[in-house]
Amino acid sequence: MGFWSAGALVVGHTMGVGIFLTPAELIGALASPALTFGLWLGCGAFVLAGALTFGELASRYPLAGGLYVYLREAWGSRVAFLYGWQSLLVMDPGVTAALAIGLSAYLVVLWPAAAGHERALALATVWTLAILSMAGLRLSTRALNAMTGLKVLALLAVVVSAFAVGDGNWSHFSPFFARRAGAPPIGEALGLGLIGAFYSFGGFWEASRVAGEMRDPRRELPRALTLGVAAVTAVYILTTLAFLYLVPAEQATSASAFAQRAGEALLGRSGAPALAGVVVISVVASVLALLLMAPRLYLAMSVDGLFPAALARLHPRTKAPARATALLASIASVFVVSGSFSQIVALFMCTTLLFIGLAAAGLFAVRGRATRAPAFGATGYPATPALFVLLVLAVVVLIALARPLPALAGFALMLIGLPVHGALAARGTLDGPP
Repeated sequence: MGFWSAGALVVGHTMGVGIFLTPAELIGALASPALTFGLWLGCGAFVLAGALTFGELASRYPLAGGLYVYLREAWGSRVAFLYGWQSLLVMDPGVTAALAIGLSAYLVVLWPAAAGHERALALATVWTLAILSMAGLRLSTRALNAMTGLKVLALLAVVVSAFAVGDGNWSHFSPFFARRAGAPPIGEALGLGLIGAFYSFGGFWEASRVAGEMRDPRRELPRALTLGVAAVTAVYILTTLAFLYLVPAEQATSASAFAQRAGEALLGRSGAPALAGVVVISVVASVLALLLMAPRLYLAMSVDGLFPAALARLHPRTKAPARATALLASIASVFVVSGSFSQIVALFMCTTLLFIGLAAAGLFAVRGRATRAPAFGATGYPATPALFVLLVLAVVVLIALARPLPALAGFALMLIGLPVHGALAARGTLDGPP
């Protein structure tokens, strides 16, 4: 895998259904074009700091497993195991299921006869893309590259069409700085907006899981992470600009209604199906990217004796981690049939972000023990990782306050891994420090 394929993983997985839902949430909550674009830019800058941080970690440890490897090297196998445990049981299948469920609603727009069978559509999506990822790295990355390119072109086409033929008006940006009457308190609005914006950037770090299958991960993976995040930020700002041109801020009462009005203002009656088609392409690329990246973590943990050795076996012909992928798809299927989009997201968000913050903070520990400079260094260190860690902690606190019960349930599932790790340590199967 080269630079462009790694960049496609970053862009393809990061830009999912959030690009069509988050702009409405930000515009509705912040009630000011200036604050909306400012939050996108600010969050993008903090996330870019995270990309630089994980770029250096990837350059120091160009191994399959990504955050698991960074946590293991910085904080020991116990913390790394808990991350892998919650990734397999909660985060990876949860993200897969949430994206598939979100996708099914847009598939119904394109195929009205399937209404009422959304969960069946979500299951079919999970297993179709899982089988594609099992077909081998070359075929699946080619498919992902094509879908990511199509996704970006489709989004840019939406932006250009909005200003060229859309029924919009520049008056929607006035007043640019003042907030409209009746808007939520600024503190509450910024908190809600920050959660939505960061969620839309979520997953950029997962490309580091495939470092072991890149030609030159020490140099190409950091570049892919950094440029991928910059490209995603630019697309988000341009898309929000187009949506706000098409629909005035006071009509941002709900994400789905806002997207429908934007589609109608763009292409009339055919606008909603057209936007639904773009969403389908966007989410399919995100799910395929995750199914391609996630099993590499389970392989790395199997090598360390933390997961069953059978998970590390590759298919004899395709060399793909077929067993690990099938296990992920199976657990995701359980999430699909048992939960809603919002329930699944609330369950895994807090624990996932906690480990992401720990991994980024691990750069301080790693640098303190390092004896040589890496091929890629985080520009602006130590401010770079510090800013990203502060952003992650702020989002964790905001989510925990807004949804305490799902957050506690997610932490409970994660902590169940402690006795499992203890049993493995007693059996003597662990590699590395405790």
